[in-house]
Amino acid sequence: MTKAKLFLLEDDPNLSESVTEYLETQGYTVTCAYDALSAEDILYENKFDLLLMDVNVPGGDGFSLLKSSRDAGNTTPTIFLTSRNAMEDLEEGFKSGGDDYLRKPYELKELLLRIQTILKRNFFHPPSALIDLGNAVFYDIENQSLLLNSVEQSLQPKEHKLLKLFIQHQGELLTHENIMEYLWGYDETSNDGSLRTYIKTLRKLLGKDRIVSHKRIGYQFR
Repeated sequence: MTKAKLFLLEDDPNLSESVTEYLETQGYTVTCAYDALSAEDILYENKFDLLLMDVNVPGGDGFSLLKSSRDAGNTTPTIFLTSRNAMEDLEEGFKSGGDDYLRKPYELKELLLRIQTILKRNFFHPPSALIDLGNAVFYDIENQSLLLNSVEQSLQPKEHKLLKLFIQHQGELLTHENIMEYLWGYDETSNDGSLRTYIKTLRKLLGKDRIVSHKRIGYQFR
């Protein structure tokens, strides 16, 4: 029997370790994140059977993160694990797409029972892991590849990374600074010329009008 894959967003390292160790002894596979930004990347690139999400985390909050994930088509059931106990917080949690709400501090056994209950409901992932970008272009989330007329396109690592950034932030104006920081690590030197080359390559595949240039500001993927 395949192990259920769980995702845990918890910024407290000790609690995260305790929950992970306990759930793994119960036969689950657990992937962890400690802040909203890394959680967003993990959720975008992976499929899970259940999400366990803290609310107050660095870089954002669990409610907003789940709402944006739901808006992108993620239907994975979710349990919020939080010290927030006001009725307004409970209401916001469910409105953002949560399926259950467990207040801290909680017993690990209770968490396990809630996990088992939700997984028994037989939630399903969306039938397709393909994002339709129009004009016979699709992005395959599971295999992380770009398909044009069902043929996989060859992309350099940074071109592929830039494409994922655009897809994650469709309609948003991304500044040159934000793009540079995302594409180049601390030990790398960013390059305007290389960025323009990557943009040119993606425009050839996606269509020239899909990536709009805002002079001296940045780019916008439509």
